[in-house]
Amino acid sequence: MWEWAQTALVAGNLAWTTLCLGGFLAETMMITSALNGLLLAVHLAARTAGGVGRAHPAGKWLLPFLFYALANVYWVSPVRWLGWRDWLGWAQMILVFWVVLNGVRAPSARTALILFMMGLGVTVVVLECYQRFVHPDWLMLGRTQADQYLHRSSGPFGIPNSAGAFLILLLPATIALTVRRGARAVQRLAFGYLVLLFSFGLVLTVSRGAWLGLAIALAAWPLFASRRHWLWRLAGGVVIAGVLVAAAAGLRSTVPMVAERFEAFVRDSGEHARPIIWRAAWRIFQEHPVWGGGAAGFDPLFEKYRPDRFLDQPVWAHNDYLNTLCDYGAVGFALFFGVCALIMCKSWRRPASDEKPRRREFDGSLVVQGLAAGLLAFALQLLVEFNLKIPALAMSAAIVAALVVQRRWFVSENLSPPGAAGRCIGGAMIAAVAAAICLFVLPRYHAEALRESMRWEIDHTARNPVPKTQERALLVRARAQFARATELDPDNAQAWADRAYATALWSRHEEGKNLMLGAESEGYARRAVSLSTVVPEFWMRLGVSLDMQGHWVDAEEPFIRALTLAPSNPLTWYYHAYHLAFNPQEKGLAEAAVAICLRLDPGNREAEALRRRLANSR
Repeated sequence: MWEWAQTALVAGNLAWTTLCLGGFLAETMMITSALNGLLLAVHLAARTAGGVGRAHPAGKWLLPFLFYALANVYWVSPVRWLGWRDWLGWAQMILVFWVVLNGVRAPSARTALILFMMGLGVTVVVLECYQRFVHPDWLMLGRTQADQYLHRSSGPFGIPNSAGAFLILLLPATIALTVRRGARAVQRLAFGYLVLLFSFGLVLTVSRGAWLGLAIALAAWPLFASRRHWLWRLAGGVVIAGVLVAAAAGLRSTVPMVAERFEAFVRDSGEHARPIIWRAAWRIFQEHPVWGGGAAGFDPLFEKYRPDRFLDQPVWAHNDYLNTLCDYGAVGFALFFGVCALIMCKSWRRPASDEKPRRREFDGSLVVQGLAAGLLAFALQLLVEFNLKIPALAMSAAIVAALVVQRRWFVSENLSPPGAAGRCIGGAMIAAVAAAICLFVLPRYHAEALRESMRWEIDHTARNPVPKTQERALLVRARAQFARATELDPDNAQAWADRAYATALWSRHEEGKNLMLGAESEGYARRAVSLSTVVPEFWMRLGVSLDMQGHWVDAEEPFIRALTLAPSNPLTWYYHAYHLAFNPQEKGLAEAAVAICLRLDPGNREAEALRRRLANSR
């Protein structure tokens, strides 16, 4: 009963998170975190009620990273409210790995979990087809797909590369189930159909990183998986590589979108934007080699290294290894990826003598090899993606990794009934988990969900102006939601900055109240700055609030601080130019600042309007 309860919770939570844009939004993570808290409580209850067995060493080996990352959030991260979310992502991924490794041991439960993931893969491909052939700009949760992805399919995810990552985790194991010895004709037909379906879905993503990762993993499979002579293994790898090259050539000649992606790859010598982001991440690491720049610190620290005319907001480094290195330093990298490598090396051996290889379909060595090959493909794609930052993908990788480790590195349970002290400790731990989820985790995600949705609406309205009455109603809701967000999570500096922003916008609808609203906005902006001094936007909000009160001289310093933090961001130059324009004596400097903004972002309409206004005021 306990084992199937844990299996159902893992499967249900994975489905929920996957079908909600992969868990990208904070509102999704409220439910995901609650379900993971319930999963941990059920796991603890199972160990308390059903007997205490030996926990698998692989799960224990990852705990030092969690403690280190927690310390990093407290003492290193310059953006602690973001660091907490990053830490919760790591914690929930390791939790899923731990529970599947220790709590889903029966072959029937493992089989059910694998089949469920394959069924979810079918759902992903079906949604990809709907997106590609029926409604190209459709996304889950009523969202609209970004223009850059309109000819690529992402299914339930927001990004096509994420859908590709999910499918490459499943494809090798599905191939193994198709070609394994002893499979009946119906089984070969069913799993062969899944191979074709998943392959078609992978093509629809047009994800080069997923394709390359899968190709390398499949070609390497014979080299490491067989006990035959090395010449036979080498020949197998060459044959697979040849088939994959032929398939790629066929796709390039028949599918225009695939051909365009290949040509872009050649034209840009591999990549255009990612090397810029990678160089910035490496420079952050060079400045903070031991402890890193701090949990979730990459995005704000990137501004210092942003090149001219690079307008993307990367958020993450598009390379999970490099992102971990620049956020957590060499220590954090070794504690996570170094330990992961040790676990896989330890696991890559024949099953222990007290667990003989089974002939069950999903327990055979070929299927386990397929799961490992999918994991290798996923790990290779991490070189160009941020899959571990997408909760659904992190959970999926944790499940597959746990199934591989559990099957290859056998540890006997040796259950022993818990004593009275053990039951008391188990009950206390369950109560602690419930308290942490209800009092700490959910309020933070709720606050971010309120802030995130409201800021998205404000930004959308800024790009697509609405009548003044609609804008007024929007700002009334925004001020209320941002206030609620800061109440739920007083440490969320971005919520305080957004509250200052909404208050400044509200001044457009309240004539004669600039001084009062400016003072109110200043209080919120100062709270944001007190929580983090490395985010340029916070300083700009402070400068705007001081300008609203007529404190032009005092406002100069915040704008200069913003420029120091983000010297190549056109937005900081625009705000500084707008500030300078209030003083007629600084008109020349204002024009120069606008010119720099337009050089960095030639299409900036607001800056162009300000330039014309300055020119007409001569």
